[in-house]
Amino acid sequence: MISVALALELRTAGLAWQPTERDCFTIPGGEFDGHVFSLHQQPALIELLHGQPAITFHGSSEWALDHVMTSEVVWLPSETQLREKLARLLEDFAQLGLTRTQFGYRCTAGTQSAEAADAESAYGLVLLALLRAQNE
Repeated sequence: MISVALALELRTAGLAWQPTERDCFTIPGGEFDGHVFSLHQQPALIELLHGQPAITFHGSSEWALDHVMTSEVVWLPSETQLREKLARLLEDFAQLGLTRTQFGYRCTAGTQSAEAADAESAYGLVLLALLRAQNE
């Protein structure tokens, strides 16, 4: 799983999130800091509250949290989701590669490349570079 710091950078760079079942997220700060949640039929759902998307929690009476707005959470995309986002940005999917290195993984996408301890972070770092370049 990518770090919250990388996930925040990706969001700032423009990575959009359309919440779907089995997505992971965290709620930075406060009593839930460091906890990772996953969207499932129970206990967390996506609903509209006052016309805005929110994650609502159901089925667990001991929870002190009824809902949280999607703008307050940080999506932690999976390796597959990061790879799919990269593929959409690249005109030629053959430009995307992942190789094992002595210390982890190296992802290349066109002229961008990054190394990280895990594949998710390598994909995330390259996606971040591409998003930043796209926004320039």
